[in-house]
Amino acid sequence: MMDSLSLSNSKFDDSSSSASFVPSYKKLLDSAEKRNDNLKSLQFHIQYTEKLLETYKLLRPQKKDEQYVKEDVIIEPFVQLDKEEKAEVSHALSNYSRSKVLVTHENSNIDITGEILQCLRPRAWLNDEVINVYLELLKEREKREPKRFLRCHFFNTFFYKKLISGKGGYNYQSVKRWTSQRKLGYCLFECDKIFVPIHQEVHWCLAVINKKDEKFQYLDSLGGRDNQVLRVLTRYFIDEVKDKNGKDIDVSSWKQEFVVDLPEQENGFDCGMFMLKYADFYSRDIGLCFNQEHMPYFRLRTAKEILRLKAE
Repeated sequence: MMDSLSLSNSKFDDSSSSASFVPSYKKLLDSAEKRNDNLKSLQFHIQYTEKLLETYKLLRPQKKDEQYVKEDVIIEPFVQLDKEEKAEVSHALSNYSRSKVLVTHENSNIDITGEILQCLRPRAWLNDEVINVYLELLKEREKREPKRFLRCHFFNTFFYKKLISGKGGYNYQSVKRWTSQRKLGYCLFECDKIFVPIHQEVHWCLAVINKKDEKFQYLDSLGGRDNQVLRVLTRYFIDEVKDKNGKDIDVSSWKQEFVVDLPEQENGFDCGMFMLKYADFYSRDIGLCFNQEHMPYFRLRTAKEILRLKAE
């Protein structure tokens, strides 16, 4: 730049060269000063915005799933197995127990053999039997201690397949009798949350009819989305309320939510465990405060709870 301005070797002997130089220099100086002013102004606005955001975070009411829940509530889902429980689970998952019926869940009439329970070993995909028994145990947990858990319904892994089995991908009549008052002992419309396991070929996801917060939710541990699932469940809930309660429910204001910022799997085999823990923690009405590192523990804990037919 200095060379172009002829500052190093030129003398300004005549007025014409001097006149041509001064305006060019002033233009460059003015331009540099303006850029400097703009940078200062931009820096000020950035700092001001950052301070506003910090203040907003401190003052705004937090969502429930963002809060740290009470210590006694949050500790419970992570209580480690004791020595006796570890030995019991280890024996059940051994090859020695493969051919044995380890436990029978009478309400669902499901036998859990050692072979079936093998899906809770590391790197294995969860099967229908283990998922369905565990969801039954979550419902029984709520019945034992209704004040500690939300009122929920847990459909089994065959419900959604049946619901979409008809022409056009929807068949309410095929599942109409699944939720009679006589069969359930309660009305589905009374539930805070209704959980629906979704099997996407080789991947487990969870859908939730969330009456408590007026949402239809979809949780996928790989971050996927399926608009059809939410459309089908919206239609199902309208038909179910009409059939069982004789009412026309308006859900047009309900949010259809693909839940983000949720714990995600970091491998190709833990989707079933993530789905079960989404349902477990949501039915506790606490945030999804776990991650991939907890999956080995959750596998052992689930095996223990199934063996003892009691979810804690």
